[in-house]
Amino acid sequence: MGHDHGHDHTHGANKKVLLISFFIIASYMIVEVVGGFLTNSLALLSDAGHMLSDAVSLGIALLAFTFSAKVANQRKTFGYKRFEILAAVLNGVTLIIIALIIFYEAIQRFANPPEVATTGMLIVSSIGLAVNILVAWIMMRGGDVEDNLNMRGAFLHVISDMLGSVGAIIAALLIMFFDWGWADPLASVIVAVLVLRSGYYVTKSGLHVLMEGTPQNVNMDDVIQTIQQTSGVESVHDLHIWSITSGLNALSCHIVVDDKMTIAESEPLLRKIEHDLEHQSIQHVTIQLETSAHQHDNSILCTAKAESSGHHHHHH
Repeated sequence: MGHDHGHDHTHGANKKVLLISFFIIASYMIVEVVGGFLTNSLALLSDAGHMLSDAVSLGIALLAFTFSAKVANQRKTFGYKRFEILAAVLNGVTLIIIALIIFYEAIQRFANPPEVATTGMLIVSSIGLAVNILVAWIMMRGGDVEDNLNMRGAFLHVISDMLGSVGAIIAALLIMFFDWGWADPLASVIVAVLVLRSGYYVTKSGLHVLMEGTPQNVNMDDVIQTIQQTSGVESVHDLHIWSITSGLNALSCHIVVDDKMTIAESEPLLRKIEHDLEHQSIQHVTIQLETSAHQHDNSILCTAKAESSGHHHHHH
């Protein structure tokens, strides 16, 4: 595939950004865990738990980029590109679990708020905020946080982490000035809600890809129209569009052409469709040409049923 160079370039950039971010976050997470235990602050500990999930998510995302760059082989014809998506789902599920643990802890603490060393808590959470801002800035400048699901997952982690630090800072100030002991568990609940939310979205978009759903950045009607309006195409059926991984969408379909068209004549037609679809975020196109005599039904989507005996008859 000749038009994959852009993908490789951003791939390298994403990897570098992730590596730097991973080191910064992992080192700071250790500081927060120690700080959380010493100051007895749940808001700090939940933020550290969140940072742990951050470090894990960045680690997984890094592994995913490394794995998914492995070359395709006969057993895995798409290579390991899907690994990124599996990583994103795993990431999302971890976030949801962490959120539930924080909720549970916070409920215990509302009942009897413990003593919190606020000055320590304030210092640690302020540095935490600075660290997160730095990492988010590095990611936005160097990585592709818009289209790459894996990068986006890692980036969302860092953003909600930033809000967690803000929560811990506010809680520390409230305890210092007003002696509101409940501010600490309250801040951690807010962090948990954010963690839960980003976990839910990352899991949902990952599962959509694993279920071979139509990619979010592809408009099905536009694609059908593009193919149907190409001169020489009489009709289109058996159309499938799915994502292999973030930024790599595939399409397969059957198109009916004139009975007399030769293979040589069909080449420019196919080139044109491939070219037009590339502008609609579809990078990998497979088209089967047929004459009208071969067409089985008029439905654009595939109506094939998998046989229970394991044989797959194409159409009924």
